Amino acid sequence: MNIGKTNNLRIARQSPNGLYLEDEQNNEVLLPNRYIPQEQTEGWEIDSLIDVFVYLDSEDRLVATTEKPLLEVGELAVLKVVASTRIGAFLDWGLPKDLLVPHANQFRALREGETVMTYAYLDRVTNRIVGSTKLGKYFNNDELSVEVGDRVDIVVAQRRDMGYRVVVNYKNWGMLYDSQIFREVNLGDRLQGWVTKITEDNRVDISLQQQGFDQVKASSDALLELLMQNEGVIDVGDKSDAADIQLYTGMSKKVFKRAVGYLLKAGRVVAEEYRVVLKS
Repeated sequence: MNIGKTNNLRIARQSPNGLYLEDEQNNEVLLPNRYIPQEQTEGWEIDSLIDVFVYLDSEDRLVATTEKPLLEVGELAVLKVVASTRIGAFLDWGLPKDLLVPHANQFRALREGETVMTYAYLDRVTNRIVGSTKLGKYFNNDELSVEVGDRVDIVVAQRRDMGYRVVVNYKNWGMLYDSQIFREVNLGDRLQGWVTKITEDNRVDISLQQQGFDQVKASSDALLELLMQNEGVIDVGDKSDAADIQLYTGMSKKVFKRAVGYLLKAGRVVAEEYRVVLKS
């Protein structure tokens, strides 16, 4: 039974209060009636499986819910502060019981109404899920888990002068520079990126686009999909402004031209000055 995580559990038995669910070690947790999905109030069967989030409720009882929190243990998300008290700040993370960020876990005093990047972890003493805004405690580049060219999962964590600091594979820090961004990016976004450079002091540079031929192939596939979504025509071409191309396709003009060139050689499109047309 993984507290703070989504668990796939077996429906073991029914009670007036809800369904009792079991893990593979026969540990039980209650799924209260109010959290049973409408489509499962009738027709569910003993021994069938259900995905639930497991945590401690307001009375510190282990409970399951089919509601989805904004983050799970070991994850990051931008959350809103709903209260600031003497024991810490309480953040809305999508469940009835707000997430506590104790004062000791705050990189600065949190104020009601603001939003803040938050990491969730399980307090092993109390089994309570706790939040922290001191991200440096959980991510560092002392030991890197990536190499140049790797495809990685990133979370946009902090704004910097030249771009965004991102968490890479929930282990390391990376940098996503403004010059490499050709789409809207916001704090808290969970994206896919590629490692483009690792320096001697373990700084990691990230791009949202693949490099070399892999980038051309991926971009041409994305362009084909965009063409099919727009009845075979997109209204930007070789002579269009870079800003228009970026807005329309999410690509830089350089990447766009390479993708169009690849599709031209493959005989898939006709390229005009201000539009690209899919061949029938």
